[in-house]
Amino acid sequence: MMRRNTALLCSAAGILLAALCVLSLGTGRFPITLEGLLAGDAQQLRVFWTLRVSRTVMGAVGGICLGVCGFVYQTVFRNPLASPDVIGVSSGASAGAAAGILFLPGAAGVTLCAFGGALAAVGLALLLSALDRGGRSSTIVLAGIAVHALAQTVLMALKLSADPERQLASIEYWIMGSLNGVTLSNLGGGVSLCLVSVGVLFLLHRQILLLSAEEGEARMLGVQVTALRLVVLVAATLAVSAVVSLTGLISFVGLLAPHSARLLTGDNRMGAMTLSGLLGGALLCGADLMARSAGGGELPVSMFTSLLGAPLLVYLAVRGRDEV
Repeated sequence: MMRRNTALLCSAAGILLAALCVLSLGTGRFPITLEGLLAGDAQQLRVFWTLRVSRTVMGAVGGICLGVCGFVYQTVFRNPLASPDVIGVSSGASAGAAAGILFLPGAAGVTLCAFGGALAAVGLALLLSALDRGGRSSTIVLAGIAVHALAQTVLMALKLSADPERQLASIEYWIMGSLNGVTLSNLGGGVSLCLVSVGVLFLLHRQILLLSAEEGEARMLGVQVTALRLVVLVAATLAVSAVVSLTGLISFVGLLAPHSARLLTGDNRMGAMTLSGLLGGALLCGADLMARSAGGGELPVSMFTSLLGAPLLVYLAVRGRDEV
């Protein structure tokens, strides 16, 4: 059961997310009015259903997914700086997307390659971490760092072979992250995977909290630590992979939302996990609105999420140093 103040915070975050979604539906280069939609204007209806709705749904669902998965990674790894790309999701997706841009035509090929790259990177990280028979949670972080370095090497090699005028620019734009390429045609599978994976994580919330305890204590409570950690990480990774394969790299949402939720609720319970998702959705939708409105053209979403996330990262580093 949620405490009263946590329920109020979740309600407020939900209202904020809903308001941002409504604003998102009406924001863009092509003007859309309620009167035009009700009158059945063909062009407005096409833009509304094909572009605005899909982009808004991806912003809300993707942000919720990144917020929840960030909460899970930080809890499981017992590390406040852990984020969804800690075990190679983002770097693997980047290398996969670059390969798709170079060798496969069309947005669908890029999306599939990014998704495959993310899963391959995480699979390699989990395989490397399995070599540690002690099952320590820090091992997966070290494995993720190694996989990240390998994926970055592959990405640099692909950039060197790219056409500087077309392909290289596309790779760089994908890495910066944007919801501009999300349409109804590529939305369904990714959103479905996000919802299923996040649902599994909520069902396993109590077990996730047990994983945040010391290894020996968790085993004394009868928790199959290695198997449970694998299930949780696979579910979180599938969700994040589905998001980044459609949007590109979105920075700091998985770091900022969980910390904000914990600061507001003061605990690690179900309410904090729910609030983390709602704040993540609001953050990504708000950043996407600014990306569409701040300049004459489409700006990368990560520019605006980083404006909020970078100061938090500095704050955490300073606070950690003061506590030593």
